[in-house]
Amino acid sequence: MTEIPENPEVPEVPEEGSEAETVTETVTKETPVPAEEETAAPAEEETAAPAEEETAAPAEEETEAPSPESPEVSLEGLTEGVEEPEVLIDPIGRLENPPEGTFLWGTGRRKNARARVRIRPGEGNIVINGKPMADYFTRPMDQDQVLAPLRTLSVQKKVDVWVNAEGGGFTGQSGAVRMGLGRALIALYPDSHDVLRQSGHLTRDPRMVERKKFGRHGARRGHQWGKR
Repeated sequence: MTEIPENPEVPEVPEEGSEAETVTETVTKETPVPAEEETAAPAEEETAAPAEEETAAPAEEETEAPSPESPEVSLEGLTEGVEEPEVLIDPIGRLENPPEGTFLWGTGRRKNARARVRIRPGEGNIVINGKPMADYFTRPMDQDQVLAPLRTLSVQKKVDVWVNAEGGGFTGQSGAVRMGLGRALIALYPDSHDVLRQSGHLTRDPRMVERKKFGRHGARRGHQWGKR
């Protein structure tokens, strides 16, 4: 016969609460995985942010223009390509504005031509012997002679001109108008004397036609020899 032990060993049965504890322990062990991902993502963002700032910073520095107030920045780069305003006689000089109904006069001569010129502030109209300049002097070289003093002072659109010209031809009359207009502009702009003198608008052209000589067809043209 078999002997029965007094205290038989009873197998331990797991309780319901213990299973719950094991499940929670496994869950808690598995949950740190997403926690690491969450913690790793901000670290990547933090490392990426400075790179973006470093790349954006030079672009802002390139677009920013240097302020002229800072003593370290030179103004040479800012003034490149900017045309300086031309200094004119009209704005900075004295202007002898004649009263209404009066004019400023000037007389010019060249060759056998004479021109009496009268001017006053206006809109740039030029009348010669009752005709517009373009109709009286049709050649561009004669028109340039007349407009030369006005262009020197840059007052083409600020002065009205009336001219009475006589004698000589168109070349002589255009030179005479140039001289008379230069003298009249001195009366209107007293500070323009040196500028007009240096440009040659106040000096009479001394060149004249050479006279015919005895035994010549003209001033120097000799006879043509013929055998028969």
